[in-house]
Amino acid sequence: MPLNNDHMALTVRDVHKSYGTLEVLKGISLEAAKGDVVSIIGSSGSGKSTFLRCINFLEIPDAGSFRINGEDVEFRKGRDGKSQPSNWRQIERMRSGLGMVFQSFNLWPHMTILQNVIEAPVHVLKVDRKTAVEKAEGLLAKVGLYEKKDSYPAFLSGGQQQRASIARALCVDPAVMLFDEPTSALDPELVGEVLKVIRGLAEEGRTMLMVTHEMKFARDVSTRVMFLHQGQVEEVGPPSQVFGAPTSARCREFIAAGTH
Repeated sequence: MPLNNDHMALTVRDVHKSYGTLEVLKGISLEAAKGDVVSIIGSSGSGKSTFLRCINFLEIPDAGSFRINGEDVEFRKGRDGKSQPSNWRQIERMRSGLGMVFQSFNLWPHMTILQNVIEAPVHVLKVDRKTAVEKAEGLLAKVGLYEKKDSYPAFLSGGQQQRASIARALCVDPAVMLFDEPTSALDPELVGEVLKVIRGLAEEGRTMLMVTHEMKFARDVSTRVMFLHQGQVEEVGPPSQVFGAPTSARCREFIAAGTH
């Protein structure tokens, strides 16, 4: 039962995306209420990361509607019949309100960790530098990296770099946090430290969408789980249903196989 829009952080309807003749997303819809943690699972090539990148407008969907934190994203039809943003400034502004954490960290190598974290608030959101630094230092302390604030990414472990990426995403006060397989590039012994930070954010009531292969973690922290198969939603519901009693045969096979 959809909640009142006042409670919605994100409403996405009927998203399509193709690359040439390959249709990657075939009409995906998703609602996330404020405080929801939605895990998106599925086999490689099912469209999970593409869907997340469409929500952040790193990929422009061919069709679909988006409402983020109470604001509708404006699209118009291009000459090819596909959707295009009507207002790129709106896209940039909305993107700045979505905290994206990538699997490959995406930190600027020539900047210290502190400089990485304050880059968007200072240069995109025009936050006063002193204010941004104070906030960034607090966030780095929160993820256990205050002592590393003046270090460069090359001198940090993968787990530390990913925790710095999370602090950077938090520094823009995002309406929604987007995680694209945040632990897939990490050595196994470093996965736990990143999941601990994400679990803490979930407990704070942060609204999060997370593409993940960490099935046990998804079951533990999610309010809802969405299973994608070949660009379509095959199953969506609370973790107890999706992991415990899925109605989709494909989802049952995926869960049973423990597919990674």
